[in-house]
Amino acid sequence: MSTTPAPLPPGSTIGILGGGQLGRMLAVAATKLGFHVHIYCPDEKSPAAEVARDFTRAGYDDDAALEKFAASVDVVTYEFENVPASAAEAVARTGTPLRPGARALEVSQDRLTEKKFLKGLGIDTAPFMPVASEAALGLAVEVAGIPAILKTRRFGYDGKGQAVIHDEDEVADAYAALKGAPAIMEGFVPFEREISVIAARGLDGIMMAYDPAENVHRDGILRTSTVPAGISGETRDRATDIACDILTALDYVGVIGVEFFVEKSGHLRVNEMAPRVHNSGHWTVEACHVSQFEQHIRAIAGWPLADPTRHSDCLMENLIGNDVDGWQRIGGERDCYLTLYGKKEARDGRKMGHVTRLKPRA
Repeated sequence: MSTTPAPLPPGSTIGILGGGQLGRMLAVAATKLGFHVHIYCPDEKSPAAEVARDFTRAGYDDDAALEKFAASVDVVTYEFENVPASAAEAVARTGTPLRPGARALEVSQDRLTEKKFLKGLGIDTAPFMPVASEAALGLAVEVAGIPAILKTRRFGYDGKGQAVIHDEDEVADAYAALKGAPAIMEGFVPFEREISVIAARGLDGIMMAYDPAENVHRDGILRTSTVPAGISGETRDRATDIACDILTALDYVGVIGVEFFVEKSGHLRVNEMAPRVHNSGHWTVEACHVSQFEQHIRAIAGWPLADPTRHSDCLMENLIGNDVDGWQRIGGERDCYLTLYGKKEARDGRKMGHVTRLKPRA
């Protein structure tokens, strides 16, 4: 007899922790399938709240508000990985399922825990060493080598919480820049390109993956994703297999983003993983039969996963800061799809929207 929970029927309510652009696009996908959406976020100007039926404005440390929120919905998911463990525990107390589960949060919130998890699966990463104090820097340099990147173990994204070390004279300053936060030193990987795989796993354990995207970052922020990536079929299949191994090991439900370094030989090293829909998967909205956002909603609702086949080649470009000022020109281009996030103020480094340009599949 199957123990898989029954799928949520249309009219059920999806609860989303976080109110940014990922939550906004998840909410749009959920309403397309007939679900209601309840956003939980401390920011009253949440982009996601604008498109949701219900909105709770409260902190992630407010257990009473979290429990009331979770009790009002049929399933809870999250749009960012730094949801406090206490918030996940508050959701669990209500009996409302959290998908993906707390284990995915535990692994992804700490860079050291994530690296050890991947190593335990036999998955290669950059060389790394924990740095718990200034005294540990010498050994970390021996293990990771120079150049290297010193990163905080927690709460880093889009290039934040890290310092690049080009030579040994910069080690002490890099440590000081992190203000004593528990850290991890990662050696540089001589990569030829960076790719990512967006993959999904349903409640029934069935997994599906999108074609890998080739990504370009600037100042730690994703600028473009190109599909197809300039990799061999063998490398594509291996990257997909690794993403699926991670999904299985976490007993994961939902969409995950796994970022890779690709060396000249084709060897893959996982850079990081994100237990949520991913910026490098935005192209799936226009270039695939089902978007990563709908796929995530399908998974957490217990619906069958949809065919992720790509029908077009594409280039997705983030609109960062004042890039968004070109909205009128971009919006008039042929085979060009503009998505804006509803943010009022354009700031340096702030993601304001993205544009996906399609062309016939080669």
